Amino acid sequence: MELHNNTGHPRRWAILGVLVISLLVVVLDNTILNVALRTLADPVHGLGATQGELEWSINSYTLVFAGLLFTFGVLGDRSGRKRFLMIGLVLFGLASLLSAYAQSPGQLIAARALMGIGGAAIMPVTLSIISNVFDPRERGRAIGVWAGAVGLAVAIGPILGGALLEHFWWGSVFLINVPVVAAGVVLVALLVPESRDPRPGRVDLLGVVLSVVGLVALSYGIIDGGEHGFGRPVAWGSILVGLAVLVWFVQHERRSDHPSLDVRLFKVPRFAAPVAIVGLVFFAAMGVMFFSSFYLQLVRGYSPLQTGLLFLPFAGAQLVFAPRSAAMVRRYGGRAVAIVGLGLTVVALAAFAFIGASTPIWVVLVVFFLQGVGMANIMPPATESIMSALPREKAGVGSAVSNTVRQVAGALGVAVLGSVLSAVYRSDVGDALTGLPPQARDAANESISGAYAAAGQLGPAAPTLISAANDAFVTAMHWAAGLSAVVAALGMLVVLRWMPGRNAMTDATTAPVAEPELAGTA
Repeated sequence: MELHNNTGHPRRWAILGVLVISLLVVVLDNTILNVALRTLADPVHGLGATQGELEWSINSYTLVFAGLLFTFGVLGDRSGRKRFLMIGLVLFGLASLLSAYAQSPGQLIAARALMGIGGAAIMPVTLSIISNVFDPRERGRAIGVWAGAVGLAVAIGPILGGALLEHFWWGSVFLINVPVVAAGVVLVALLVPESRDPRPGRVDLLGVVLSVVGLVALSYGIIDGGEHGFGRPVAWGSILVGLAVLVWFVQHERRSDHPSLDVRLFKVPRFAAPVAIVGLVFFAAMGVMFFSSFYLQLVRGYSPLQTGLLFLPFAGAQLVFAPRSAAMVRRYGGRAVAIVGLGLTVVALAAFAFIGASTPIWVVLVVFFLQGVGMANIMPPATESIMSALPREKAGVGSAVSNTVRQVAGALGVAVLGSVLSAVYRSDVGDALTGLPPQARDAANESISGAYAAAGQLGPAAPTLISAANDAFVTAMHWAAGLSAVVAALGMLVVLRWMPGRNAMTDATTAPVAEPELAGTA
């Protein structure tokens, strides 16, 4: 049967283009703010934000986003995915406008939280709509384009942010979202068909509340631990409360006759294995993206715009290889493609353990390219496997689980690897701080950014401090990179042990999608 005679929507590729635009603005916002942090801290050109306020301007978005993803995926399935997408875009655009003209750090943090609500409504329904408008035989290719857009947005965020800051004020990094969102709303209204679960049943109110409370508490603990260290009772208390509530959520869902998440799905290898892979890869990758930005801007001395441009090999690899991964899966099977992708990712992450302050920059570019190729061949087959384990009308559940795992794992990766980075840095830099004024010593001991700031006040002693801080940071980066590579390597074990082989994946993309309780036989 020819593909144009399939069960997909006649305008499915145009619809995919609209969904990619909607997705770009959400993912882009996760990375674009990083390059504006120094400006926001300036009391003249920015808001005079403290270090804690800067961290929460990022984390308020992540906290709300991760906490609501699952719930909004379920509600989108029930009330209409097109409607949810448009509501999310409007909220995101309004919050971007409020962020751009915030008059204080507190206003910015609140506006960013509102952006998180809009983003949580947008992201899961984009993948749900793809699953509904594409025939299963084309869905892998479409998800490859979707995954490539995610990788592209992650990489071009710093570039766009750096370019805007060179010509405009700090609010431009948020204001740029508004015209894109306006165009997205119009295109969604014209092109995207409405879809929903035809048999939604009753709303699992307790399950929805437990999922939100559990994810918010867990995410808060992770973020607080990354900001202040995991020795604080608040961090571990929040994490333990979050985990306890999520265990309660799972037990409730197992007993409910109208669950918002059918936990039996996690007995299905085609669903559970790729969910685990997504979590492990994003834990490792987001932690590396975090410290590589500091490495390039401080240790190597590149500007924010130059740093963004250095991520282009990663973006280019995503753009080229992610859309082609579906063909690779058809030819070699999802397990083989995922193993190769994970292998390349592990090599790239481990390579950071050998990169120093004077390593030729072309070596760093090659490492970024390898990481991009690897992740381009992990996410599409993993996402396709997750989505193919569910019937079309339940697509929002699979999308929400995948995205929630990615966000929580990414936040955990930044927090845990960031804590390793800080602990090793402080241990190594300590001896070089003897004899410094107390204020300079405290700043330099806190982070490499603090060391550079303190060096500006030390005169002749500055080069010695900067050299010691660079050496300590590179050593810390090596430890964090080694840990990230180990975590990604665990993903290879998951693939080899639990991910279905070539025949199962082929059946999943050519046969009608099974109901959850039957999916394990596919």
